[in-house]
Amino acid sequence: MFRRTFWFTAGAAAGVWATTKVNRKLRQLTPESLAAQAANKAIETGHRLKDFAVDIKSGMDRREAELGEALGLEAPAHRALPARRPADAVEYRTYPRTTQSHDPHNRNEDH
Repeated sequence: MFRRTFWFTAGAAAGVWATTKVNRKLRQLTPESLAAQAANKAIETGHRLKDFAVDIKSGMDRREAELGEALGLEAPAHRALPARRPADAVEYRTYPRTTQSHDPHNRNEDH
């Protein structure tokens, strides 16, 4: 009697555990979850690339200073990258259409 109760309880617990695992995995595979994971990976990769670029730039500056000292040159002024233009500064131009047909039988799609 106790043996049957033990195995019944063990089976029920295993079923609950397996159902929980499957539901958790299914939630991870929804399109929203996959998109969020991809976005997080892209952001993480961007941060790593930025850190890599900063490390490269500092190494370049350090090596340039070493070479300048070895050759007896003056240390050049630090070259900063130009500031980014704000998105509002971009001009969007629209050009008027020069060829417009007033013919009512014209089947051209851009009239």
